[in-house]
Amino acid sequence: LQLIDADDTSTDTPSISSLLAEGQNIFVQVVKDPIGSKGARVTSYLSVSSRHLVYMAHSEHIGVSQRIDNAEERDRLREILADSLASEQAGDVLSGGFIIRTAAEGIVEDDMRADIRYLKRLWQALQKKMATRNAPDIIYEELHLCERTMRDLLHPAIEKVRVDDSQMLDKLRRFVQEFIPDLPLSLEYYDSDRPIFDLFGVEDEIARALGRKVELKSGGYLIFDQTEAMTTIDVNTGGFVGKRNLEETILKTNLEAATALARQLRIRNLGGIIIIDFIDMKDEEYQRRVLRALEKAMENDRAKVTLTGVTELGLVQMTRKRTRESLEHVLCEPCGVCSGRGTVRSPETVCSEIFREIIREARAYDNDSLLVLASQAVVDLLLDEYATVVSDLEGSINKSIQFQVEPIYSQEQYDVVLL
Repeated sequence: LQLIDADDTSTDTPSISSLLAEGQNIFVQVVKDPIGSKGARVTSYLSVSSRHLVYMAHSEHIGVSQRIDNAEERDRLREILADSLASEQAGDVLSGGFIIRTAAEGIVEDDMRADIRYLKRLWQALQKKMATRNAPDIIYEELHLCERTMRDLLHPAIEKVRVDDSQMLDKLRRFVQEFIPDLPLSLEYYDSDRPIFDLFGVEDEIARALGRKVELKSGGYLIFDQTEAMTTIDVNTGGFVGKRNLEETILKTNLEAATALARQLRIRNLGGIIIIDFIDMKDEEYQRRVLRALEKAMENDRAKVTLTGVTELGLVQMTRKRTRESLEHVLCEPCGVCSGRGTVRSPETVCSEIFREIIREARAYDNDSLLVLASQAVVDLLLDEYATVVSDLEGSINKSIQFQVEPIYSQEQYDVVLL
């Protein structure tokens, strides 16, 4: 496959039929998971990752993560990558290009060589599979979440990792021994009666990450609303009034919100367009302080973040690269009652719909009575506050109306049955 300039109108431009043929095997890699109604994004430019490197099989480019901004460090990493490739005699196997990842900052040549050995073994195994497997088949898939976490997040400052699953513990020990054997790390089995998530408050964090409202220590709060098109975050002071003037109260709340929402974006794995409605501030210096606080809070985000500043309406607009579903989409599903709207029709609204349905049924069919099946809340309303309306309706259609509670019905569900 090759890239074609969209503006190229020359007759030499190949047709799709000259590039692809029916029944042809093509190796592709999923680079973005399906999200909502959008399908997965695939590429024929294959790449695999280690802790410090990304190997790109169909490229000759050597790049360094933009998050490593020190020029001397960037040059040093390129140099030890070249030395490591030569030392490990990897050129014949790893003949493509590399991206040096952010985690590589400060590493020594031994770390780089360990990554080269890992990628060399991995790529040889993949080439063997590609030569022997028939399509459609999975040649390689990303590591398990636990292994991926070990690969990407462990660093020398972490002394201990506790695992509450003995089989996963054995798997991680083998992974560490093969991939990061020089890391001074203790892997321990957690066998206490108290669940490990409870011990470290993980359950509470998950609950907060799935909630719409996030409380701030100052008394303010954030409101998250996620849609297909974008995520909006509203900052509110709540019950926080401060000890001095209102402007300083707002500044303190906004500064705390900037740090909190940056953390929530990572935990919730929210991506795409993000609009933040901070509390309005008249002081331009205060506005700049809040933006700087937000930029600083987003510095350690592994996803690419672009902050575009403040719009004419006073909203902060940013984008965060989205490659996987958000935490909410992974752990939750649309509500079966409201179909994902977040609201249900009130009992009063449902009663009005029932009245209209009764009139339609009475005009369409010649029968003596009607039976309404509905939820407890709706039937209670019909027999109490709307009893006079029901009586008048019976006289109008000259039919009796009976009611029956259906415990399994949601508040919006009802049926009008002919008797």
